Amino acid sequence: MFDKILIANRGEIACRVIKTARKMGIKTVAIYSDADKQALHVQMADEAVHIGPPPANQSYIVIDKVMEAIRQTGAQAVHPGYGFLSENSKFAEALEAEGVAFVGPPKGAIEAMGDKITSKKIAQEAGVSTVPGYMGLIADADEAVKISNQIGYPVMIKASAGGGGKGMRIAWNDEEAREGFQSSKNEAANSFGDDRIFIEKFVTQPRHIEIQVLCDKHGNGIYLGERECSIQRRNQKVVEEAPSPFLDEDTRKAMGEQAVALAKAVGYTSAGTVEFIVDGDKNFYFLEMNTRLQVEHPVTELITGVDLVEQMIRVADGAELPLRQEDVTLTGWAIENRLYAEDPYRNFLPSIGRLTRYRPPAETAAGPMLVNGKWQGDAPAGETAVRNDTGVYEGGEISMYYDPMIAKLCTWAPTREEAIGAMRTALDSFEVEGIGHNLPFLSAVMDHPKFISGDMTTAFIAEEYPDGFDGVELHSDDLRKIAAACAAMHRVAEIRRTRVSGRMDNHERKVGTEWVVALQGQSFSVVIDADREGATVNFEGGGSYRVTSDWTPGDQLATLQVNGETLVLKVGKVTQGFRVRSRGADLAVKVRTPRQAELARLMPEKLPPDTSKMLLCPMPGLIVKVDVEVGQEVQEGQALCTVEAMKMENILRAEKKGVVSKINASAGDSLAVDDVIMEFE
Repeated sequence: MFDKILIANRGEIACRVIKTARKMGIKTVAIYSDADKQALHVQMADEAVHIGPPPANQSYIVIDKVMEAIRQTGAQAVHPGYGFLSENSKFAEALEAEGVAFVGPPKGAIEAMGDKITSKKIAQEAGVSTVPGYMGLIADADEAVKISNQIGYPVMIKASAGGGGKGMRIAWNDEEAREGFQSSKNEAANSFGDDRIFIEKFVTQPRHIEIQVLCDKHGNGIYLGERECSIQRRNQKVVEEAPSPFLDEDTRKAMGEQAVALAKAVGYTSAGTVEFIVDGDKNFYFLEMNTRLQVEHPVTELITGVDLVEQMIRVADGAELPLRQEDVTLTGWAIENRLYAEDPYRNFLPSIGRLTRYRPPAETAAGPMLVNGKWQGDAPAGETAVRNDTGVYEGGEISMYYDPMIAKLCTWAPTREEAIGAMRTALDSFEVEGIGHNLPFLSAVMDHPKFISGDMTTAFIAEEYPDGFDGVELHSDDLRKIAAACAAMHRVAEIRRTRVSGRMDNHERKVGTEWVVALQGQSFSVVIDADREGATVNFEGGGSYRVTSDWTPGDQLATLQVNGETLVLKVGKVTQGFRVRSRGADLAVKVRTPRQAELARLMPEKLPPDTSKMLLCPMPGLIVKVDVEVGQEVQEGQALCTVEAMKMENILRAEKKGVVSKINASAGDSLAVDDVIMEFE
């Protein structure tokens, strides 16, 4: 077995590989850019080597710099993680020439399947059903428009070397095809150093389901079930689960056997994923093969007990797979939510900055795992488990140079319903402050009827949130529970305030029992009957809630029992109440005396400033280009400028007709959130 492995990656996946290598007794080497000097993966590794400036094309994807780090540390093998050089055949070739093992498939398999154009041709020759498209290289935007018309709109414009949603655009007309071609080409060049583009038919109402395969160098290959990855935004997966709530056993078997056959056809070894588009009748079509470890691999590990990273390392060392297909068992249900540094209230635009608070929920084991070829641990019958794969820490910084993913929160349970319930609690318990993030949106998805039913497609987010995400409106029953909890917490805080030191000897402040709780546009008059164990909150007009908790003023996370049910709230103190976040809702909760509530109703409402005639920068980023001039009349939907952030180009468009009166920024300028880019008459 190897003594030392270099991890040619960063962030969450680098930390993930280090954990398994440490379990196997293998030393690890991290590489890092200037931006990652204090990163978690650098702190966790046994050694770390600096490889250059922050941009990936000057550090993490420069093969010569990675090779020099290997020589400097004497690493015997390299795990590439995902992204960066993980599907670069030239990197695998360079490692082979150096006599260093690549923890991944052979160079020939990467070339055959890692390139989306080549892989589709091979799949067609092998008799695999594929989505209609143009497999040749496309020279320019004019040719892209011509091909798009031949295929028929809508079409998907893809980077040949792409992955992770980078270099992908959907075009519904000629203008979008032209714009999408250039943006995809630019993103592909910046992210992968390869700007080749191809186009295929965009299948409407599809489900995205993928099969995990694992092959060794002795001719053995197995599939480890499927992953449902249909909930995506901008072609980037957001929620994954295993198994799929849609597949039956026969379809699963057919897809799995086809995936393994395809892998064997190209001499594949290591872990890989074959992705399919599946229609409503369970017809499936080969989409692509990812010749690497997938971001969402934890859900497969949770339901199979197989550590995929360990198996990749053992296969690279020449070991035979410890499992045959008949040994693979899918146990329970696992769900993964990707926590991104993206602000859902700003159309999911990237958010950068320092994590002033980062407190994930406590992790618990899911059950038996295959360790060193032997099963260890017992299944927690009737229990649930939580796993959080991350590459950040409290006080760390989210950089503008890399992918915005902060963590992958996973839950496992015996049933899908229980796994969803565990995820709801885990999301409510996850504390993140300092940046915009998508925790509220993830909570909303977990409560969405279409997700709960399992009846979703890749169009889920576009269909269910067509105008973006602006928060959650909680049901009246949920509001009453939160109102009762806040009334009880306010009483505790008021008692604390009566005991403050230094008060006048002849003055005693008494805490009343009557309160008015206002939240989400509703107002509840309550009377609190408290005792040593907790409080009973009685609502005017009927209904009462028994609230118990060990919450104390200052705690930012409150776990309460309300009528015997667990309620988890993120709590922040504001004047006359709390800022409460729960189940995707962000609530300003006011708890006042009846007289205070009466006076508050007379107060005028403060309106936000008028920015309707301004184009504000929606996230920190770099102005790539400005498409208009002062005095120019613009139409609704017209492109105004392009802002680049976290390797993604974002085209800002006019929301209505107007005339440009002033432009405050030009190409090359770095802007902060809400900086005024231009103004209109």
